[in-house]
Amino acid sequence: MIKRIGYVILVALLLTGCGAKKRRTTHRKGAPVISRTETKETPKTTGERAEGSNLYPMPEDPGRFEKFPISDTEEYIKTFAEIAQYEMRAFGIPASITLAQGILESGSGRGELTLKTNNHFGIKCHTGWEGEFDFHDDDAKGECFRKYNHPMFSFRDHSLFLTTRSRYAFLFNYRRDDYKKWAHGLKQAGYATDRQYPQKLIALIERYDLHTYDEAVVETSDEPVRQPETEDTPEPETTLTHTVVKGDTLYAISRKYEISVDELKRMNRLNDNTISVGQVLNVGVQ
Repeated sequence: MIKRIGYVILVALLLTGCGAKKRRTTHRKGAPVISRTETKETPKTTGERAEGSNLYPMPEDPGRFEKFPISDTEEYIKTFAEIAQYEMRAFGIPASITLAQGILESGSGRGELTLKTNNHFGIKCHTGWEGEFDFHDDDAKGECFRKYNHPMFSFRDHSLFLTTRSRYAFLFNYRRDDYKKWAHGLKQAGYATDRQYPQKLIALIERYDLHTYDEAVVETSDEPVRQPETEDTPEPETTLTHTVVKGDTLYAISRKYEISVDELKRMNRLNDNTISVGQVLNVGVQ
């Protein structure tokens, strides 16, 4: 009996000693495991919610879209013309409009907000934004603006911003190279409060010949230039909308307005059935 007890104690001590030599590593549930050489933050965007996001993933070599400091407007255009054309192919927004908005909103890449957030279009946080952010004085003091870890994600978010909000839907009935209609349409849809916003965009486009970037995309694209559905395209004021309230579902909304869920998703460029309280949906025309 004594020998057996001694044997058990000896085995226990050996097992304890071996266990002590093992290195125990624990990770918080759900936390990403990052090696010492992989500490760079993963880029954050609003997600791939619009048609072009999957067809046109972001370029693998972003270095050519990141040049600091940018000395003037012409250098800004040279730096970002390619990404603006890339977004035009993916989403149908004229490259000239994207570039002109970037020049105007970012001060040609030299504005205070752009330098600290890579936000080239002055897009504020808005409900539902889950990415990085920073505060900046604009219309009011200390407003929340979206922040990106690379300029090209600002350009992609600009495309998503316009293609996932129903109030901009009518713009996509215009020709892809009709920058004048797009400029006035953006003001009409409420993108900016400045009454001279369309004139400022058009002046920039014509001063720097930005429309040539639209023409280059159209000439090399297999897709025909989009024509307006009719000469008298309905103004946004004639568009029938529904503001999502608590308890709403796409199915319930589709029944209320007698349209199919698929049509409702198509009209609002939705890839799934997710909607949020306060979201404005296009449900037809009056």
